[in-house]
Amino acid sequence: MLTEAVGWVSSVILVLTIAKQVYKQWQEGSSEGVSKWLFVGQMAASLGFTIYSWLVSNWVFVVTNSLMLVNGLLGLLIVLHHRRRERAGGK
Repeated sequence: MLTEAVGWVSSVILVLTIAKQVYKQWQEGSSEGVSKWLFVGQMAASLGFTIYSWLVSNWVFVVTNSLMLVNGLLGLLIVLHHRRRERAGGK
């Protein structure tokens, strides 16, 4: 039980930390210095880890990596949105 609790608490900390960074990127209206490949790599790794975690029945990591996959997708969409807007000449 304690082992699961440590896993879930750590999962929440990780997901909230990464989500806060993506939110800040959105809020500031800029993805300057952020590579889209960061999010592509994160999504690929998160998908692989989600599948692996499911195969070994580790639900803490299934949930964590699924949420990280969604976060990576949101981060990528924000980067692409900002780049498109910059090319169009707006801020």
